[in-house]
Amino acid sequence: MGGLLKFVVILLGIGWLLGQLIRYFLRSKLAKFAQQVNEVAREEQRAQRHASAPKDEVVVDYVPKQRKEKFNKDIKGGEYVDYEEVKE
Repeated sequence: MGGLLKFVVILLGIGWLLGQLIRYFLRSKLAKFAQQVNEVAREEQRAQRHASAPKDEVVVDYVPKQRKEKFNKDIKGGEYVDYEEVKE
């Protein structure tokens, strides 16, 4: 009787462990699949924008993130230099 109980407990433990491992791997595979599907959808949207845009219109596909350094520069006032335009 003790051997049968031990066998059932071990079997349940192995089943639970396999269930957790399968769940982990399925989540990671589904996340990768969803990422690929999103990338394909983005590419299709870009292609549609290019196809529907008139030939003389500028289409921007990528706008880089602006660096914080550009905005953090403290521009201190300098000396004002007056100038005169000279026309030839």
